[in-house]
Amino acid sequence: MNQILKQTPLYRFLEYCNAEKTCESPKILDCGAGGGMPPLYLFHSYGYETHGIEYDQGQVELANASSKDVNLGIEQGDMRALPFEDASFDFVYSYNSIFHMKKVEIAESISEMKRVLKPGGLMFVNFLSVDDFRFGEGPDLGDNQFEQMDDEPVIHSYFEYDEAEKYFEDMGFVLKERRIIERIFEGDRIRQGFVDYIVKKL
Repeated sequence: MNQILKQTPLYRFLEYCNAEKTCESPKILDCGAGGGMPPLYLFHSYGYETHGIEYDQGQVELANASSKDVNLGIEQGDMRALPFEDASFDFVYSYNSIFHMKKVEIAESISEMKRVLKPGGLMFVNFLSVDDFRFGEGPDLGDNQFEQMDDEPVIHSYFEYDEAEKYFEDMGFVLKERRIIERIFEGDRIRQGFVDYIVKKL
């Protein structure tokens, strides 16, 4: 799997993790680790002990097939109830995943990510923002949550710029970034919007 990974914000998270790590093989957890070209491979290539949780078994199989030359430790599970002991990981992240659920479930998932993170450990989470071109599309579930069609109906939760601050009030602030990306998708120019956080467990 000698490829350039598309998940560019995780390269910066890796830079922060490398600066903070206290051992040669720190443990890192990806919450929402499925799909092709799993970003855990990036951390594996830098010597991290990788683990991943993915709700959809089909996406687990796709990730494992994509990384068949290495074992990234990706398994089926639910980030709302992580099957790990408290303070098990040096670093934890959720990239382009956590917003595929309702906000009450997002709060549960972030609470679980905090639980399994060691004191002093870093967490990366990104959220869909209301700047995204699909905001407002599909049945309105309230609180900027919509049921939208990908290959099948999915929940997408959208956030105002400061809305997710409440999840990290007990964490140390490291970095926050609003990302607006315009690109061509299926012949159309689209606008994607995200809010990224890196925080530290105190």
